[in-house]
Amino acid sequence: MSLLSPETPLQEAVPHLRVAALRKLGLHTVGDLLEHYPRRYEDRRKFDAFPDVELENAVCLRGEVIKTSVRRFGGWRKVFEIVLGEGENSLFSRTLTCRWFNLHYLQKMLVTGQTLIIYGRPKARGRQLLIDHPEFEVLESDAEDSIHLNRITPVYPAGEGITPRMLRGWMHRLLNQTDLTAFPGCLPKWPHGITREAALRSLHFPDSLKMLETARKALVLEEFFGLQTLVCSRRTYRHAVPGVAKCASGALWERCLATLPFRPTHAQLRVIEEIREDLAAPRQMNRLLQGDVGSGKTLVALAAMLLAVEAGHSALLMAPTQVLADQHYSNFVRLLEPLGIAVALKTSGRQESSSLPLFDGGKNPQITVGTHALLYEEQASSPPGLIVIDEQHKFGVMQRARLIGKANVPDVLVMTATPIPRTLAHTVYGDLDVSVIDEVPAHRGRIVTAVREVSRLDDIIRFLRGEIEKGRQVYVVYPLIEESEKFEAKAAVEEVGRWRGLMAPHRVELLHGRMANEEKESTIRDFRAGKIAALISTTVIEVGVDVPNANVMLIENAERFGLAQLHQLRGRVGRGEHKSWCILLHSAKAGLDGLKKLKVLEQTTDGFRVAEEDFRMRGPGELVGTAQTGLPGFKIGNLLRDAALMDQARVLALNTLQTDPELLLPCHQGVSAYLRRHQEQLLAASA
Repeated sequence: MSLLSPETPLQEAVPHLRVAALRKLGLHTVGDLLEHYPRRYEDRRKFDAFPDVELENAVCLRGEVIKTSVRRFGGWRKVFEIVLGEGENSLFSRTLTCRWFNLHYLQKMLVTGQTLIIYGRPKARGRQLLIDHPEFEVLESDAEDSIHLNRITPVYPAGEGITPRMLRGWMHRLLNQTDLTAFPGCLPKWPHGITREAALRSLHFPDSLKMLETARKALVLEEFFGLQTLVCSRRTYRHAVPGVAKCASGALWERCLATLPFRPTHAQLRVIEEIREDLAAPRQMNRLLQGDVGSGKTLVALAAMLLAVEAGHSALLMAPTQVLADQHYSNFVRLLEPLGIAVALKTSGRQESSSLPLFDGGKNPQITVGTHALLYEEQASSPPGLIVIDEQHKFGVMQRARLIGKANVPDVLVMTATPIPRTLAHTVYGDLDVSVIDEVPAHRGRIVTAVREVSRLDDIIRFLRGEIEKGRQVYVVYPLIEESEKFEAKAAVEEVGRWRGLMAPHRVELLHGRMANEEKESTIRDFRAGKIAALISTTVIEVGVDVPNANVMLIENAERFGLAQLHQLRGRVGRGEHKSWCILLHSAKAGLDGLKKLKVLEQTTDGFRVAEEDFRMRGPGELVGTAQTGLPGFKIGNLLRDAALMDQARVLALNTLQTDPELLLPCHQGVSAYLRRHQEQLLAASA
């Protein structure tokens, strides 16, 4: 029988496979299936002992189902429970309870007497040890040489109608029926002592942990090398794109600077100089500006726009929310009208311009601020020479490309207040030049962060009243707009009435994303003017609300928010001269993971440290997506665990492109094909 090709459709290779279900996992060919790598491994040569106490890490247990039951939980949820016993032949030394919420089909799958393998983290609930929603596998009458037992066993990402056990069997069969030398690898030279075919076999069914790690590192290096070659080739291409110098003497910026009540930080001045050099060069600028919350990125962006305007070009700034666009517009009008510069605002809910005449006698202002609405307006008669994208992580790569495509080789500055770990910056933004503002302005107040249990709420309320009576203002943030049956958390709409009673006679108002634009603008305007003492809100204030007099942020159910989001919310205070507080209020059920996350914020206000911890705790899977980057996703690499391999791959990619820029050598044909494939995919997605 001839060997299968990686391009062979699954239905032709093994007709009885559940092809429709596999397609839902994105698996269409034999190659797709064989590159559907295990997400973890279980050493089934031995199992963990049943624990006596709550653990921080997951365990892999083997036991017998000795009891099943179904009961109500919280009034509306059904919970299916099993009691798992350690041991055999009814001689159980220890037991453990496993439970699943609202998964009714499990009642038919799991019955007493079965032997299970369970994977999950034990948690203490009173005197009982529980594992919620553990992964499980029912053991059948496996022989000693089975692919499922008595070995380092792969566990695959599964789907509806497909179990890890099924995938294990299919992988084992196809590895022996497929020509593994035909896979389109891209690494020019493989690490000593291993081939790609051997690495693929060992990754699925390793003979030892050492062989598994050798195979995994080799395949990760190949994956990272392909991505780094793609990123570095884009950067080389962008540097080669001819542009027009868009930088004058800087007189406009100096005039603006003279009106400010403070001096920029050394970090801001350094970054402005880096941008000035880019604008003065006869090539396109593509620069990422990183800066923590409150570090002064907007002032740097304003300096860049003034440099371009003085050179005779218009500038455009796109913000992710109407609130942030309105704030930028108001600030720019106040600062720039005295300089004779026309500013316009274009959002879906509002369009206006400053009172000055437009600079080119046509319909274009010198500086335009807007939201997503800028993507869909008609082509301007004079396309912008500089495009600034604020909070760029809120936009997809195609949205950015659409905006940039409206102009003729514009200079581009993208900004983020979410600091990016170094390894991530080498991937997602590896094709951009990076500037970092690593200094906070001296006139900003100190922020104290405190983690408090909900039982302390009465003390916190007294503290909030005290600050309001001193003339300060406060935020109270909730994770939900309205109460939900799905989530046990407080909601802003239900709580605003209680806060009005607690803070009387001081004015308390509500703000959330479903309100009409006019109502939102009116509320924010009154809060900025000091007419509102307490703003009860959702995360709609995460970006764009700058009220120096507001010095207390209370976040209810803080454990329900992400670490980066909490840091962004905290950045709404400490924007004036007053000492500020961020109080992270958590429920009694927050759990170890939730408390660990909150403690990070209590220990540091450094956004770069917060980003590294967020990266470490959440993992890169939630931080990197092709929708935001335009880059291929990772099948095996882990940016957190494999940072050193990413650095190695970047050096290898740069050396490869330096020695063979056109990738014409025979050893580079694999990576050349990789680049063509992914560039075609990107073009297809943007069409």
